[in-house]
Amino acid sequence: MGTLTMWMEIEAHQFDPFASVLTWEQVIKPLYGLETDLTVVEENEASLENVLNVYEKRLGESKFLACNTFTLVDLHHLPNIQYLLGTPTKRLFENRPKVRTWVDDITGREAWKLACDHDKSWFG
Repeated sequence: MGTLTMWMEIEAHQFDPFASVLTWEQVIKPLYGLETDLTVVEENEASLENVLNVYEKRLGESKFLACNTFTLVDLHHLPNIQYLLGTPTKRLFENRPKVRTWVDDITGREAWKLACDHDKSWFG
């Protein structure tokens, strides 16, 4: 339980701040006709890279972030990851083999695919 809680805190305080800004700049702002601030994107990508380097190391020790099974920790990452996979930031996930496998595993879950059904969901 301690490991699970720790990784939820890491997601909330280390991953989400950068991922949310990147989602805002590259996905949400363009939807409203606003221009993406590329300087903000570059700065936040650099910070997210540092976080993903830690994730890459951790994912060498377990299949998912908290343990070898899918947990809330992984679920909490899904919305921002889903959006970022449609942006140039996708490369940050793809350039790290263990992170790429993890992203494929969590985004490939049937329940997540149903949640992202473009006709009936929040995504799309």
